[in-house]
Amino acid sequence: MSVQTLYTAATGMDSLQTKLDVLANNLANVNTVGFKKARANFEDLFYRQVRLPGVDDQSGGGPTPTGIAVGLGSRVSSTQTDFQQGAFQTTGNQLDVAIEGDGFFQVSYDNNLYYTRAGNFSINANGQLVMGSANSGRLLEPQINIPPEATDISIGDTGVVQVRLPGTTTLQQVGQLQIARFLNPEGLLKRGDNLFEETDASGQLVLGNPGQDGAGLLRQSALEASNVEPVQELIDLITTQRAFELNSQTVQAGDQILQLIANLRRF
Repeated sequence: MSVQTLYTAATGMDSLQTKLDVLANNLANVNTVGFKKARANFEDLFYRQVRLPGVDDQSGGGPTPTGIAVGLGSRVSSTQTDFQQGAFQTTGNQLDVAIEGDGFFQVSYDNNLYYTRAGNFSINANGQLVMGSANSGRLLEPQINIPPEATDISIGDTGVVQVRLPGTTTLQQVGQLQIARFLNPEGLLKRGDNLFEETDASGQLVLGNPGQDGAGLLRQSALEASNVEPVQELIDLITTQRAFELNSQTVQAGDQILQLIANLRRF
């Protein structure tokens, strides 16, 4: 029936609208440090089974090789995060750190632990390394204190943090950066502000030093850029828009058929 056509096409338009929202968020964060793009996945809805395949033919010809099934549309099954490595941007800032490989930085805020790929760190009034934010600084875990008189800060590939004090020629170690990893990072909960939160789906947290047991290495004076590819996102945007238009034309076709039925006259 044409009424079913309207509802089926509407599910397609609703799903595509969600995909447009995902694409818009990807493009909006094309310059966000450590941002990971998302992808909308679709699945078809259940089917109205007019005739099941394999049912015996009434004419005695044996089971039917095919059936008659009418699908009732589509829906978004999930939004999947792509953790592919982003490009490196050299900044020259000693407190900028990028992760080359797998893992996250661990930060604490409001007595909760969060995880991020953004390594644009700063030093707060207490001399602690914090993740920069529009609202407040999130303490890096484990906490690292930088002496106020330090003249040089060195962060090694394996996370060793060293400083040079006035009147000395050698570097003094003040802390060790650690990398947090998860079996299923796609199961992390996105909290905004470049933060992820652990969930049951992400698996158990594994903490370790950079470069050990599969954890990524660190690169000082660099930041990981967003892994959004603007050209690919624009292509997806165009194809999604055209698919939305096709579904809207299906709605119009169904409406025209209903209009013809409503205008039938007996003579």
